Amino acid sequence: MEQAAFLKINPADSVVVCLRAMAKGEVIDIDGKQVELLQDTPAGHKVLINDAAEGQDIIKYGYPIGHARQDLKAGEWVNENNLKTNLSGTLEYEYKPVDEKLKIAKENRTFKGYVRKNGDVGVRNEIWIVPTVGCVNGIAEELVKRLTAETGLKDIDAIHAWHHNYGCSQLSEDHENTRKVLRDIVLHPNAGAVLVLSLGCENNQPEDFMAMLGDYDKERIKLLVTQRVEGDELEEGMKVLRELYAIAREDKREDVPVSKLRVGLKCGGSDGFSGITANPLVGEFSDWLVAQGGTSVLTEVPEMFGAETILMNRCETPELFNQTVSLINNFKNYFLSHGEPVGENPSPGNKAGGISTLEDKALGCTQKCGRAPVSGVMEYGDRLQNHGLNLLSAPGNDLVASTALASCGCHIVLFTTGRGTPFGTFVPTMKIATNPTLAKNKPNWVDFSAGQLVEGRTMQEIVPEFIDKVLAVASGEKARNEMNGYREISIFKNGVTL
Repeated sequence: MEQAAFLKINPADSVVVCLRAMAKGEVIDIDGKQVELLQDTPAGHKVLINDAAEGQDIIKYGYPIGHARQDLKAGEWVNENNLKTNLSGTLEYEYKPVDEKLKIAKENRTFKGYVRKNGDVGVRNEIWIVPTVGCVNGIAEELVKRLTAETGLKDIDAIHAWHHNYGCSQLSEDHENTRKVLRDIVLHPNAGAVLVLSLGCENNQPEDFMAMLGDYDKERIKLLVTQRVEGDELEEGMKVLRELYAIAREDKREDVPVSKLRVGLKCGGSDGFSGITANPLVGEFSDWLVAQGGTSVLTEVPEMFGAETILMNRCETPELFNQTVSLINNFKNYFLSHGEPVGENPSPGNKAGGISTLEDKALGCTQKCGRAPVSGVMEYGDRLQNHGLNLLSAPGNDLVASTALASCGCHIVLFTTGRGTPFGTFVPTMKIATNPTLAKNKPNWVDFSAGQLVEGRTMQEIVPEFIDKVLAVASGEKARNEMNGYREISIFKNGVTL
C-alpha cells in the first residue's frame, strides 16, 4: 500500500500533518480544494490549509494548539516561529462529565508473574540494594558486583543498587519525597528481596525509614547500618545478601490474571508522529487493560497543560475532578513560583520533530491514556490504590517521571518516543517508536514500532501484537533497556540543599 503524504487528524483541524517530507510547490487535495505548499516541510510537521489572521487559533486534534503570530497563508509551514501558545497562568474549571463506556470484551488473559506473600504480583524477581543516603552508593555498587560474581545470577532475574544523591541535607518536602520514593522502591513487588543500606547519621534515619514501610515482609527486606558494623561492612553486607538470595531464588513464575498488571504511560523525545501513531496505540492498550480490570497511570503534569479539560471531564466523580484541578494548578504555580512561564515546554528535539507549542504536545501526549474514565488521582510518591486509569503528579523529565510511575507501583513503563532514547528506570521501560525511521535506525533501543501505522498497517492489526508484546515482557522477556543494562532512578527535587 502506498504511504499517504499527509493526515488531517480531526475534521475541525486547520492544519494537516505531513507523513513524509514534502517540497515547496507540491499540491495537496484537502476538503475539496487544492493547497500548494509554500515552503519545504519536514515529515511530522504541519501545513496550514486555510488562511489565518494574526491572533487566530490554529486547530489540531480538534482543539487550539496556539494562535498565529502574524497573518498566515494556506500552504504555510506552521511551526514555533509563527505559532504562539495560548497558555498563561492558573485557571478556573467547570466539571462537564463525559460518560463514555469502553466497549472492549474481557479476554481472560494471563501473564507469568511472581505472587508475593501479601498478594501483590511482580513481573521480575530481582534482588535490590536501596541506599537510604547517597553516602553509601559506593558500598551498594560493590555489593552488587560481589553478589553477581558469587551467584552468577542463577535463579533470579537481576541484582541492582538504586543509587541516588539524596537522603541527607534536604528539607521539608524534598526530604519527604526522597523517603516516600525510596519506601515505594523497597516495597515494589518486582523485588524478590531487598537490602536497605544505611550510613547511620543521615537525616533519613534508618529506624524511622523502616517504620515507614509498615507491615513489610521481614524475611525479604533487611536493614544494614554501616556505621554500626565493627570491621568490614562489605562482608557483613554479603552475609545478609546471601540470606536474601537463598529465599528469592526459590520463587517461581505462575499464571496471573492480567487484571493484576499495572503499567505507566510516558513519552519523551516526542515528534509530530507521536500523537497519531505511538500515543494512540498505547491509548488502545491502556483502554484494553482497564477493560480487563487492570491499571494504567498517566503522569507528566506539565504536558497535560492545554489538554487538561479532556482529562478533567473524564473524572468519575466531582471529587476526582477537584483533585485533577489541583494537580494542574499546583504544577502551574510551581512553574510561576520560579519565575518560569507555564507554556515553554517543547524541547529543541520536539520542535525539530514537528511539535510547536505545549498544547500541540499535550494533545498528543494525552492520547496515551485512551478514553477510559479517570478513577484515581495521586500526589508524587503516593502508591496506587485504585484500579483503572490514574493520574499522577510528576514533572515531564523522562527519568524523574518514569521513576515516579514505577514508584507508585507500575510493573512496566510504556515509553513512546519519536527522537529515541536508551534509558530505563527500575522497572522494564519499553520504547515504542512513533516513526519507522527511528525503529530502523535504533533497533537496539526500540521494543515496538508504531511507525507501522504510517506504512499501511491498521490499528486493528497491530493492537493485538502490541498486547502480546507487553504481556511477553510482563512474563519475563527483557525490554531493550534491560538487555542494554540501562537502569537508574531520579527523585524530584524542588527546594534547598543544606
